[in-house]
Amino acid sequence: MSARLIHRGRAGDLQAERVDLPGKEPFELEIFRHVGASAVVPFEDENTVLLIRQYRHAAGGTIWEIPAGKLDGDSPEVCAAKELEEEAGRRPGRLEHLITIFTTPGFTDERIHLFAAFDLETVEQRLEEHEVIEVVPTSLERALELVWSGEISDAKSALALLHAARHLGRLG
Repeated sequence: MSARLIHRGRAGDLQAERVDLPGKEPFELEIFRHVGASAVVPFEDENTVLLIRQYRHAAGGTIWEIPAGKLDGDSPEVCAAKELEEEAGRRPGRLEHLITIFTTPGFTDERIHLFAAFDLETVEQRLEEHEVIEVVPTSLERALELVWSGEISDAKSALALLHAARHLGRLG
């Protein structure tokens, strides 16, 4: 496989890669090589999660999410804890890994490590200058309703909430 760098960015690199498939002519595919990320479902108590409402330009407005961010050289656990502090103003006493997912494997190798956080301590929220976030305590039942209705349309957040609910025995 050969690769040609098209663009180097903060989240990763866009490359044109030569792909050889058995029985097919070689072709060039553009792949975004991502640094990876973590996302976390914060549990205030066994029935309450902290969702965030975050402005996302690419999504055309404000959407429901869970705290998340790029690895930036940190381990997935450190990244999850750091993003929880920065975005929701909570420090986890305990983090539990739920699953690691590919976001969109048709054009990127991005993997997001999904966690649940428990035994939260309130700390100062430290938003980055480009972040506009509102923290919204929500019952787990209501958060799942938002997933099923499509109001939570962010895939990592929806999947993390489903896995967290199942982890707690609240979903088949």
